Amino acid sequence: MLLFVSVSSKAKIKGLEKIDRLFNTYANSSLGMIDPEGIEALCSDLGVDYTDVRILMLAWKLKAEKQGYFTQDEWQTGLKALGVDSLSKLKKALSDLEKEVEKPSTYEDFYTYAFRYCLTEEKQKSVDIESICELLNLVLGVQFRPQIDSLIEYLKVQNDYKVINSDQWINFLRFCKEVNLLEMYKFANFIFPFAAITQYHKIFFPSALEIADFIRKRPCGKPNHSNLGAWLIS
Repeated sequence: MLLFVSVSSKAKIKGLEKIDRLFNTYANSSLGMIDPEGIEALCSDLGVDYTDVRILMLAWKLKAEKQGYFTQDEWQTGLKALGVDSLSKLKKALSDLEKEVEKPSTYEDFYTYAFRYCLTEEKQKSVDIESICELLNLVLGVQFRPQIDSLIEYLKVQNDYKVINSDQWINFLRFCKEVNLLEMYKFANFIFPFAAITQYHKIFFPSALEIADFIRKRPCGKPNHSNLGAWLIS
């Protein structure tokens, strides 16, 4: 029994040493953490773009508190949770992370984290519209392309909201999941199903009604994005 414990402890120590060596490969020695330059180098070695959503997923798994930086504690905790101690294993783990985030039980936690990760200043509680649009496209663009294209277009042209807070951010996800824009506006008869979205008017800010009205007032009532095929489904 003691022999088994001893072997197990040695294996854990060896695994942690490998994790630390990998950390030191990309860490800024003067800062004692992986900085933006180190993350770019890591991305290059992993064969992924710095702006790839999987890097945000990795930050989420590491529970990184500061955008663009990974501390040694965060790195150790996150990589142990992933069962990773080498670059090749980390590369494979990125695919597994995508599958994990897709689960309903974890997706909202990741989505909420994505907003917090953008809060770069002390006591900051909101994020500017331009950054929000980029983040929406990154974390929701694949699953909800029609909704996100219209939502981003609306946010860029409206003048009422300069920043978005966490409650509004959460409601964007709810809007995408529960409001079908293909039913919100039908090109054939130009009819709004207001009854289906009125329930969001008071809780969604900007409201679903505002976005729907924005879509309706476009020339010919057509969305201004390349994915027209999805919108032309009756």
